[in-house]
Amino acid sequence: MKMTRLLLATAALCLAAVPMTAQADTSGKKIALSNNYAGNSWRQAMLTSWEKVTGAAVKDGKVAAADAFTTAENQATEQAAQIQNMILQGYDAIVVNAASPTALNGAIKEACDAGITVVSFDGIVTEPCAWRIAVDFKEMGRSQVEYLSKKLPQGGNLLEIRGLAGVFVDDEISAGIHEGVKQFPQFKIVGSVHGDWAQDVAQKAVAGILPSLPEIVGVVTQGGDGYGAAQAIAAAKRPMPVIVMGNREDELKWWKEQKDANKYETMSVSIAPGVSTLAFWVAQQILDGKEVKKDLVVPFLRIDQDNLEANLANTQAGGVANVEYSLEDAQKVIASAK
Repeated sequence: MKMTRLLLATAALCLAAVPMTAQADTSGKKIALSNNYAGNSWRQAMLTSWEKVTGAAVKDGKVAAADAFTTAENQATEQAAQIQNMILQGYDAIVVNAASPTALNGAIKEACDAGITVVSFDGIVTEPCAWRIAVDFKEMGRSQVEYLSKKLPQGGNLLEIRGLAGVFVDDEISAGIHEGVKQFPQFKIVGSVHGDWAQDVAQKAVAGILPSLPEIVGVVTQGGDGYGAAQAIAAAKRPMPVIVMGNREDELKWWKEQKDANKYETMSVSIAPGVSTLAFWVAQQILDGKEVKKDLVVPFLRIDQDNLEANLANTQAGGVANVEYSLEDAQKVIASAK
């Protein structure tokens, strides 16, 4: 009997010394979304995807809460205050779509120091303690000019429509577009406006600059601006250039109408709004004890002439072509980064 007890005690000590493979339970964990802006269809689709996927996760007991908060203005100071409030409210993880890659770093560091997991996506942050999920935005911009070089090998003048000034995504896509112009020097950017990723803003901005521009053969964009550009150019009675679209339903619908009427050709590219759901699951996995690399890259969503109709049919009216992520999808993305 004494020998049996000794063996059991020795076995228990050995087991205690071996790292356990079981993961932490996240059913009691609370995750918050800090979003800086909701003034276009992409951001609305992003929030809808978040609510759909996280609502099911809460119902299934994966986490206790997954609340979403959006600031009234796209101001880094306001979002920093929002994050500081989340720290006080006791969230275990904060998922961030940031107004600035650097201006939130102080608040992000405060959250990390408080033991909170921070995962940024789309508008990512540079604070080393945070995780980052992004597409290769530079390549997204460069690929537009590459497409135009194949469709318009003779080149010509381009109009660039940018996004929200000062935001990481805007800077990266624009840098990629300018890299593309260097790679394909037959093109020249003759005008640039900020469309704020919103069709109405883009339409006014394009209408304002058109009178000062020579003939343009292409419009390079960032998403949420292609349809607005087309409306402004049509109203000015100028020849319709090749406008790169951004996966919004109104853009795809206009493209389909022009394709049917006069064989209009273009392409469309954007990050899927459902990347917010990937960020949620990545945060949940980190809370669950999984080892996750600090930087994760996901592919951007591209639509071409031959799959336009299929993508349009699957895109909600007023919405954006989208991909939402499951827990299994997130686990695959995490595993592929190792």
